[in-house]
Amino acid sequence: MNPMNQISRTVWILSLVSLLTDTASEMLYPVMPIYLRSIGFSVVLIGILEGVAEATAGLSKGYFGKRSDLSGKRVPFVQWGYALSSISKPMMAAFVYPLWIFLARTIDRIGKGIRTGARDAILSEEATPETKGRIFGFHRSMDTIGAVLGPSLALVYLYYFPENYITLFLIAFIPGILAVAASFLLKEKRAATVADTRPLPFFSFLHYWKESPGAYRKLVTGLLLFTLINSSDVFLLLKVKQAGLSDTMVIGIYIFYNLIYALFAFPVGIVADKIGLKKIFLAGLVLFAIVYLGMSVNTQLFGFFGLFMLYGIYAASTEGISKAWISNISHKKDIATAIGTYTGLQSIFTMLASSLTGLIWYQLGESAAFIITGFAAIAIFLYMLRIPAPGTHK
Repeated sequence: MNPMNQISRTVWILSLVSLLTDTASEMLYPVMPIYLRSIGFSVVLIGILEGVAEATAGLSKGYFGKRSDLSGKRVPFVQWGYALSSISKPMMAAFVYPLWIFLARTIDRIGKGIRTGARDAILSEEATPETKGRIFGFHRSMDTIGAVLGPSLALVYLYYFPENYITLFLIAFIPGILAVAASFLLKEKRAATVADTRPLPFFSFLHYWKESPGAYRKLVTGLLLFTLINSSDVFLLLKVKQAGLSDTMVIGIYIFYNLIYALFAFPVGIVADKIGLKKIFLAGLVLFAIVYLGMSVNTQLFGFFGLFMLYGIYAASTEGISKAWISNISHKKDIATAIGTYTGLQSIFTMLASSLTGLIWYQLGESAAFIITGFAAIAIFLYMLRIPAPGTHK
């Protein structure tokens, strides 16, 4: 069967919504630090802003994932989540007061928290255990096309209108609004259930850890250990910059990485369905180790493009695949909670990872930071090797 025939209308709509939203977000990603510095934010304040925003998104993913499971609904969470993220874009341009910027950035991240668990649960429900890899892979592919379009549009705009950041924030509102409009094409497909409307403590999703299948805890432990060494891509780009490449070339490499990711996510997902999610994920870990060990010694432009190509294939082999794997070992009624709990904890561990890598970089130098990360990835590969390949629970 043609793999494209297995992509349902709902998956197409969700993927298009993600593409448009990521176009809006990634249009601003390369210029956000520059814009914040231009309105008086210090580097420390920018770091605090991003830390608070990511922590907010992370913790809210678990809460709203559990709320989606208990309510028996998915679509409203997706619609509200994308709407809040879209509204935040013009808010960033409206006022320059730090408190307002914090509010706008936090609203954007809360939007991500509201939608993530419910959206991934819909993707899981639109697939069979045998097609999870390609469904999640297709969604990641479409989502990442937005990460190619966004910075590309920003580069073209800033070439003609340098330093005119506020207008760029307003332009980014356009794909955001289109994403919200597209989300209203989604229809709730879940069987009618009696909604549980009891008050839900914010951290209640953490109880799922005790209730979850043993296979889930083993897998997520491995994934979180990996997250702890998988610091922000900013460090990779900083290495490229320190090798003497121009800002335009650095952004160009970032776009190239996302293009490779977008091109490979769907076909890698198809292969994962045939040979196993675990095998593809482990292959991704090997590529990650190669990239970081390579980064510790490379200084050539050609080498950077080669390493970022491998990095794009690594991302295609792990991000969507890990969620597909989780959905295959979680009970159907808990999928939003299971994915929300993982992605929530992942956000917190990502913050710790960047702090840890930054500390190693500062104390021991950039090469040590990359070498330590590369060997830590090999250790995590050996741990993941012992985890059973995913079965299914209904």
